[in-house]
Amino acid sequence: MVQGTTSDAGKSTLVAGLCRVLYRRGLRVAPFKPQNMALNSAVTADGGEIGRAQAVQAMACGLEPHSDMNPVLLKPNSDTGAQVILQGKVAFNLEAGAYHGYKPHAMRAVMDSWQRMAAQYECVLVEGAGSPAEINLRENDIANMGFAEAADCPVVLIADIDRGGVFAHLVGTLALLSASEQARIKGFVINRFRGDMGLLQPGLDWLMQHTGKPVLGVLPYLHGLHIEAEDALPHSFAAPKASGALRVIAPVFPRISNHTDFDALRLHPQVDFSFIGPDSPIPACDLIILPGSKSVRDDLAWLRKQKWDAAIARHLRYGGKVLGICGGFQMLGKAVHDPDGLEGVGGSAVGLGLLDMETTLMPEKQLRRVHGELMLERAIIEGYEIHQGISRGASLAHPLVQMESGSDGAISEDGHVIGTYLHGLFDHPDACGTLLRWGGLADAEVVDYRRHREDQLDRLAQAIETHLDMPRMLQILDGSTGTTP
Repeated sequence: MVQGTTSDAGKSTLVAGLCRVLYRRGLRVAPFKPQNMALNSAVTADGGEIGRAQAVQAMACGLEPHSDMNPVLLKPNSDTGAQVILQGKVAFNLEAGAYHGYKPHAMRAVMDSWQRMAAQYECVLVEGAGSPAEINLRENDIANMGFAEAADCPVVLIADIDRGGVFAHLVGTLALLSASEQARIKGFVINRFRGDMGLLQPGLDWLMQHTGKPVLGVLPYLHGLHIEAEDALPHSFAAPKASGALRVIAPVFPRISNHTDFDALRLHPQVDFSFIGPDSPIPACDLIILPGSKSVRDDLAWLRKQKWDAAIARHLRYGGKVLGICGGFQMLGKAVHDPDGLEGVGGSAVGLGLLDMETTLMPEKQLRRVHGELMLERAIIEGYEIHQGISRGASLAHPLVQMESGSDGAISEDGHVIGTYLHGLFDHPDACGTLLRWGGLADAEVVDYRRHREDQLDRLAQAIETHLDMPRMLQILDGSTGTTP
């Protein structure tokens, strides 16, 4: 199990890289995360929903994602509440205090999935959540040491040196654990190092002497590495932009979901993509994309408060294009209704009115993978649906996507506004090129985002092979080593 001293210490990345290392060595390996809190999710082969990071880790293993890989997924829909997804299916909404009391029940689902995974694969690489030293959350913990103790799992602790204070993070985390938990930690990994190893070595020697735990490796800062984010918006990554690049912007909703939809655009050399945060100027552009949302009516109200409605109207008057994805698609209609209060207090909200349709949120979530054609140029599109809304209206008679199971989305009469429930719509090179041409990029280059993702996983795996003590890591996996060299 990989645990971290903080969020974003590198747990997801290290697990993904180790998955690819072991997969390349011919082992039957799979990822597992007991509990995840994230708004980036993926649809599994068995029709469930798990965190996006575990789906990427499954790809690193050459596997189709399965709901057992992330048995508890929490999708925040307010500052204190979240939708609880158990083994891929929506269970209910709970406030944080109520969920804390529910954890023993959730643990049963976790261990049920864990036992199936452990029986099926030679190696299972487990990812923790946040930090095991969050002492206010230790009671009934199912995400870190609570799981490690229940599953009798050895632990590697990773810390991010680029943030500073790496030795304090490691030693302080260790100090806040119980004796049995401390013994469970078999070594440390230091992540994102850039500098002179000679200057770092005295600190590594002190750490070993002070804790009795070996440093299993120091991973370098891999400039430009792109592994899809678990939840937080990426700090920065972009390919160099050609002159005349297509200017694309998207608002950062308070409850933005599946922002990984935009990764293919951010990496495209002919696309100048920007997320626009709260209270920021809304720049001129060629294409505005409204992303997915976990709280559509609240984010729609935020959109108006930030004056995006006026900016979008002005953008369209000057010939710009607008695309809505999932929750953003629902916002393009005349109204969004939530009679059962699935995303907060029940009620309705007036939409942007750019498409002739209305959406009603329903208790049953739509979860499926999709293969079809974009009606713009009959281009291949592959994606996935994760939504609880049913949309109806005249605009749906002009769909954006045609599939064997039916149609999806809408194209406005003037062709300047389109919308879809499909996530991942830029990932296939044919669909990406078509959508960029529709957006105004006449000579769009073909960029295979999925091939890029595979290359990045291989690059990460090679760095791990080079900089980690893999023989000792394999011993830890096999349960045959202690904490001393």
